[in-house]
Amino acid sequence: MTKVPPSVPMTGDHSSEPLKDLDQRLKKARAQTGMDEGQGSATKEPASGAGLAFRIGTDLVSGVLLGAVIGIFLDRWLETAPWFLIGFFFLGSAAGMLSVYRTVNGLGMAAGYQKAEDTRSKEREKAAAGGKTSRE
Repeated sequence: MTKVPPSVPMTGDHSSEPLKDLDQRLKKARAQTGMDEGQGSATKEPASGAGLAFRIGTDLVSGVLLGAVIGIFLDRWLETAPWFLIGFFFLGSAAGMLSVYRTVNGLGMAAGYQKAEDTRSKEREKAAAGGKTSRE
């Protein structure tokens, strides 16, 4: 059971002023950097061709290495060498190739196999059509 320090009151009337202040500062910082709330680094494209090449290489190598390490661990634990190594090597290779496929096709971290939508362009289309945007 977790004990609450005696200095923390157990009443529900906590002031929300610090949270409002934090929210205002975050909005100001986002406006200065030009980053909207819907944006995030997970959906951005790499800055250059070298960045994309580095990510592809990292995805392939990490998939193969992780599969091999899991296979070696299971083989030693269950004394079945080299069967789990072979199996997980191929599973890791397939996972790395799937990750490269998703990266190259711009799928990023979007749910499923659909491209991540650009919320700003969607809102511009709504505004051009005379509809309300989510910020109005």
